[in-house]
Amino acid sequence: MERWVIITAIIGVYLALTLAIGLRAGRDTSKSVTGYVAGDRGFGLLVMYFVTGASVFSAFAFLGGPGWAYSRGAAAFYILSYGVLGIAPWYILGPRAARLGRRKGFVTQAQLLVGRFPSRGLSAMVALLSLMAFIPYITLQMRGAGIVIEAVSEGNIPLWLGAAVAYGIVVLYVLVSGVAAVGWTNTFQGIFMLVIAWVLGIYLPIKLYGGIGPMFEAIQIARPELLTVPGLAADGNPWSWGAYSSAILVSAIGLTMWPHLFMKAFTARDDRILRRTVVLFPTFQLFLIPVFIIGFAGVLFVDELAQPDFILPHLILSVDLPVILVGLFCAGALSASMSTGDALLHASASVMVEDAARPFRAMSEQAQRAWMRVVVVIAGAIAYYFALDPDQSLVVLLLTSYGIIAQFAPPIVAAMYWRRATTAGVVAGLVAGSLTTLFFFLNPELRPWEVHEGILGLCVHLPVLVVASLMTPMQDADHVAPFLDPDLR
Repeated sequence: MERWVIITAIIGVYLALTLAIGLRAGRDTSKSVTGYVAGDRGFGLLVMYFVTGASVFSAFAFLGGPGWAYSRGAAAFYILSYGVLGIAPWYILGPRAARLGRRKGFVTQAQLLVGRFPSRGLSAMVALLSLMAFIPYITLQMRGAGIVIEAVSEGNIPLWLGAAVAYGIVVLYVLVSGVAAVGWTNTFQGIFMLVIAWVLGIYLPIKLYGGIGPMFEAIQIARPELLTVPGLAADGNPWSWGAYSSAILVSAIGLTMWPHLFMKAFTARDDRILRRTVVLFPTFQLFLIPVFIIGFAGVLFVDELAQPDFILPHLILSVDLPVILVGLFCAGALSASMSTGDALLHASASVMVEDAARPFRAMSEQAQRAWMRVVVVIAGAIAYYFALDPDQSLVVLLLTSYGIIAQFAPPIVAAMYWRRATTAGVVAGLVAGSLTTLFFFLNPELRPWEVHEGILGLCVHLPVLVVASLMTPMQDADHVAPFLDPDLR
């Protein structure tokens, strides 16, 4: 039997096991909207730890991370930096949001915002902006899955088919089981991903260079520019400190504000579990160290790849490994993609139904669940269409999403901490910040400084929110009081 057939069969077994876990997970949750979206608010520490880590670090880390280390060197370290900065605010924000959710029945980020700033238009705007960010992020996951399967099958299974099969399975278990499937498959996939990353990160440098130290010594002699922070830009020239630091900042803010991460706060059993998850999160992030080492391992052993995101599967197939291990390693890369993609598809469906549709039309719980399933399929189909574009870098797709999501930070903070904030101010700021971000994304040559467009959006967003709020009447004190309640801390 040909080598690629055996590897593909191993991946098939992994996909079948993931599907079985996902379908089984939904049996113990209620058939209510809260059960589908928030898992009946019953996630414990183990599931919260892995659902948080695995839903944040995805194909961009497992494939894009090595790709950046291989092609841009130290520039990849921005990924390691922003995770710690982005999760830290959740030690305070997470329990506060969770308590508000339990008190008022919130299951999405937009519901919290609209609870404080009543506006159906605001609800729809947040939902649409969330979807605009989710689509490129889901696209990233699908493309990552397709890259792995195409590479390990030696081109016999093209990217379009590999992505379709992997994400057909994701769509199926999210349709059936909702967030319960996301939680338990993320636990399985997270463990699998961590083990594979560390084994590969230690093995490849030893196999190719004789150790991690000798590897970096060789790179320092042959390609010293790759080990000089902040690394290289996409064109091969040194990346500027402004671009590097703003990528870290906008990604940290975006991580804090991701709607699917916010929704996981509403699934936690209690505040103590949330805080423990935040404290433990950096231990999950340590898997990025071997991931980067994998990319650096390819610098002197692989001729320049047209698509650097292929470096991980390329190295695995180039090294003389037993075929079973190759299959397991490739399944680990798939787990990174699928563990985030399922959370994003679930969140896309939840926000579009709960925040874009339900405020304008009364729906029974049965109808809401049915429409969520429809949106899962539609969002998956749209992302799949974009995933077939061969010119998109996985990390660039991710940074595009973070610029949009970072605009949620000012209204969320204002909702829970600033008494004087008003609905008009929040809407005006969100519109101004989002339009600024999109403008500079589409016209990068017009940026006044070499910083991420999301930071420029925040520079416009904040003053507009403050000025517009101060120019409009204060909200009723009784309405505001529950959101600023000291007991929420």
